Formats: sequence, structure tokens, C-alpha cells
Amino acid sequence: MTASLSPTGERVLVVDDEADIVALVAYHLVKAGYRVSTASSGPDAIAAARQERPALVVLDLMLPGASGYDVLEQLRTQSATREIAVLMLTARREEQDRIRGLSLGADDYLTKPFSPQELVLRVGAILRRMSAGGGGPTDILNVGTITIDREEHRVSVGGSLVELTPTEYKLLLILAERRGRVQSRAHLLETVWEAAPDIQTRTVDMHVQRLRTKLGEAGDLIETVRGFGYRLKSGHSRSA
Repeated sequence: MTASLSPTGERVLVVDDEADIVALVAYHLVKAGYRVSTASSGPDAIAAARQERPALVVLDLMLPGASGYDVLEQLRTQSATREIAVLMLTARREEQDRIRGLSLGADDYLTKPFSPQELVLRVGAILRRMSAGGGGPTDILNVGTITIDREEHRVSVGGSLVELTPTEYKLLLILAERRGRVQSRAHLLETVWEAAPDIQTRTVDMHVQRLRTKLGEAGDLIETVRGFGYRLKSGHSRSA
């Protein structure tokens, strides 16, 4: 594992067993102002994520020691790393691979060959989504049994904390802030994913499915408007 000496920007961990890919991605990220660490195997990636707590991981699927899927699953199941954003980078183009990555908690998916400039833009878009929200310490939004703390970026249902990825949080926040109004898949792609190239409406569906599961019974508040998009029922809601 190696780390750049760039003193500014958020830390990004680049994981790939192809040295030329690592060098290319790291170069462009450092040039954009990020601090970059690298790993070339699944176990090294997990260790680096635990130790360095990067804001985002650029994660290849085909890795020695443990696949990118295995790494992603471990990151999402451990409290110390579950909030780290993940951009999957892979030569696999099959839809089932994309769906599997998203269902495990990836925030975005980029296929090889890729444009380094596009990768940097996607990293920036994901990190902006992570930092979106904010407000005062009492900036609480309640929808039914769902409570969203926009200051702390925390979500709870019936008082119990619900662990969401940055993208899931942003998706829920947008639905909650516009509760009662139908949000088209295209609009959600534009606002949550910032209309990144190659992102398809299936991405929205997969994230909504995961979000419903994590919210438990409160997930029923998210209604599917067939052929158009989604709406969060108003319920008994209030904003503090």
C-alpha cells in the first residue's frame, strides 16, 4: 500500500491489481486535489479502509485474495467502514454484475476502458452527495416513523438507528423533502446521481429496493408509481 503526499482534499483509496490502472487513476485524482492511497488485493483493501478511513474507494472487481464483491460486502457490514463511499471499476459489462454491485451497496459503477476525467467527475459527484444536506442542530425531518437528522446525516425508524450508504441517504432525503409528490426516475438520477453517464433507471430501482428493506415496515411509505417513479407518502410528518 502506498499513499500520496498531497496535503489537500479528501482521501481516496484506489484498489486494482493492475499497476498501470492504479497509476493512471492515482495520477488524475492527485492532480484534482485528492489524497490517494492504493491497494492491489482484497485483503489489503480491507485493511487500508479500516486503517485510513478514506472518504471513497475506487474498487476493482477482479482482485487476488478476495473479490471486489467480497471487499464491498465487508465494508458495508462493519461499523467502521460502512459509511465509506464505493465506486466500482471493472471490465465486466453485464447488467447482472452492475446490479450485484449496487445491491451490495456500491454508490456508482464504471466500466473499463474508462475516461480518467469521467472517473474524477464521478468521484466528485459521489463526495458531493455525501456532504449534501446540512443545516442547524435541530434540522430534523420526520415522516411517519422515519426521522432524518440533516445535520448529522442520520436516519432512524421508531428511534432505532438505520445504517444507510451516502447514496441511500441522499435518495431518502430527496423523497422526504418532496414527500407526497411523485419523483420521476429521471429526476432522481439527475439529483441523486447527478445524471452520471451510463447510470440507468435500474440503478434507482435497486437503491429504492435496498432502502425499503433497511427501513423495515417504514419502507412501505415509499410508493412505486408504475411507469414513472416513486413517492414518499406524507403520513404524519413534520419538519423541525
